[in-house]
Amino acid sequence: MEATSIEQITDGADVAKGTYYLHFASKDDVLLALRDRFVRELLESIKNAIGEQREKDWKGKLRAWAAAGISGYLDAAALHNIVFYEFQAPSPKKDGDNIIIAHLSELLGAGSAARAWSVDDPRFTADFLFHGLHGIVHGALAKQKRVARGALIRKLQQVSFRAVGLRSN
Repeated sequence: MEATSIEQITDGADVAKGTYYLHFASKDDVLLALRDRFVRELLESIKNAIGEQREKDWKGKLRAWAAAGISGYLDAAALHNIVFYEFQAPSPKKDGDNIIIAHLSELLGAGSAARAWSVDDPRFTADFLFHGLHGIVHGALAKQKRVARGALIRKLQQVSFRAVGLRSN
């Protein structure tokens, strides 16, 4: 991104430089906005997938979380790599600000309250599952040009079930 000029960005977006500067003070601001959009869109797709499950189908909700998370990362892998690996934000957010982990923690806590599973520490378990999801997608993309999406989803679902004390079948 360092080699990309503001003019290249505005030409590619088909906007005037003045319009660009109405919204962004720098290229870093553009990348931070793209990072925020990536996270919010991923969370929205996860929420939608979970929302499609029956109210008391907690295993289905966790299954949907894993599938939507894997798919969301794979579908936007190029953008993810640019805004999280190639670009280093000037002031990184704290882990507590991760809205995807916070949402999963709420889901895990609600499932525990409904006695669908047993999770002693929903936030810790959410951190574990989220970073596991992120790691397996990153690792799969690094090893292969073609990722077996279905296999990754099934493996993450099985690990997620075990993390909350459910049988994986």
